[in-house]
Amino acid sequence: MLSYFTAIWKARHFWFSLVRLDLRTRYRRSFLGIGWSLLHPLAMTTILCVVFHKLFKQSVIDYAPHLLAGLTIWNYITSCTLQGCQSFFQGEPYLRQTPMPLAIFPLRTVLAATFHLLVGLAVVVLLIVGMGAFGLREMRILPLFHLLPGLLMLFIFCWSTAIISGLMTVYFHDIQHILEVGFQMLFYATPIIYKARLLEEHGLQWLMQLNPVVVFLGLIRDPLVEGTAPSLSTYATGLAIICVTSGLAAWALKRLHRKLIFQL
Repeated sequence: MLSYFTAIWKARHFWFSLVRLDLRTRYRRSFLGIGWSLLHPLAMTTILCVVFHKLFKQSVIDYAPHLLAGLTIWNYITSCTLQGCQSFFQGEPYLRQTPMPLAIFPLRTVLAATFHLLVGLAVVVLLIVGMGAFGLREMRILPLFHLLPGLLMLFIFCWSTAIISGLMTVYFHDIQHILEVGFQMLFYATPIIYKARLLEEHGLQWLMQLNPVVVFLGLIRDPLVEGTAPSLSTYATGLAIICVTSGLAAWALKRLHRKLIFQL
């Protein structure tokens, strides 16, 4: 396993150039540039804040950072998984030229998405700091240090799901369409546009217990938005999920690394 990661690291200039190429290609000759990746969550946050404030008297001060952070994390997870479906097809020309670790190509996808995640979270921080500057809410600095392990765990989880979805799509081309439908249903079962206590009040906490996305929302949103450190149970659950997904990804890579090229 160590030799595999060493091979990935030795190819760092290669996959870094691919990530840079993806970002440049995406925003080439674009008027807003990176702003387009922020437009959707910002627009959705604005609309939902207005609706929830008018209909349910929801405080915009509390709701806006909660919603924007949730949408940013959700978009990251779905982007890594769905775009990961095509990662090996995108890397086919390189795979046919020279042997290299297969995990490089899902990594390419996840790193590009990570750039957008960090930009989105920076906007959340600016929003909270702006509210704090006007005395509208308190900004706690110490819990922010818990963001680092949370972001690392989220990155490993998404890299694993990108590998799994990519390998599955090579053999079953309908996987991406199935995942798109599944994510659409999962979105409304995940406390993103509403608070988690709403599910608990209606006896639906089991939905959160079965939903791995909830764990990673807590790892990022608790220190960033709520100003609290994630609980030990949240960390433990997150580590368990990572062990399962990364273990499955490693097993699949080992089993298929010699056969995959013949399926592309």
